[in-house]
Amino acid sequence: MFETLLSHIQNKVDVTEAQKKELQSFFTFKKLRKKQYLLQEGEICKCLSFVSKGLLKSYFMDEKGNEHINMFAFEGWWISDFNSFINQEKSVLNIDAIEETELLMITREEYENLMLTIPVMDRYFRILYQNSLVTKDYRLIVSNSFTAEEKYTQFAQKNPEVIRRVPHNLIASFLGLAPETVSRIRKKISTQ
Repeated sequence: MFETLLSHIQNKVDVTEAQKKELQSFFTFKKLRKKQYLLQEGEICKCLSFVSKGLLKSYFMDEKGNEHINMFAFEGWWISDFNSFINQEKSVLNIDAIEETELLMITREEYENLMLTIPVMDRYFRILYQNSLVTKDYRLIVSNSFTAEEKYTQFAQKNPEVIRRVPHNLIASFLGLAPETVSRIRKKISTQ
């Protein structure tokens, strides 16, 4: 379980064997059943969560009760309502499990202690945040300038694991498309 996180960290920064052992003391383990919430709108996000196994979605609900997915997180991904986590404000997001999921979680206090105790982790998280900003900028461009087919094709090429594991109605929500549109696009692609 912890090996996935250590591998993820090691791919971004160099950590010693002693630091790898010490890292484990900052995290707690949690299991979620399929459809179980990690976080609900209105709660304070108390932890950053690393997915060691499984798949989650982060989303908000509009006034009509429609789900708008802003992120999928599977093995090797971090997930939280980051604004709620950092500012200790009420969450605007819901996070729940699409599959049975195993998480390694770190509280805000432990997160701050981790940065002080193992300074290379500050660089690790900075790299993650930079990559996240680049991804969000690209997603905004795609959302505002690509056709429905281009959105789906780009997403499928960059995220084959998500396409394989996530129902198409959830992918449609993530892309801001109607499920029928995604079905049409998938059918068109499969006949080509």
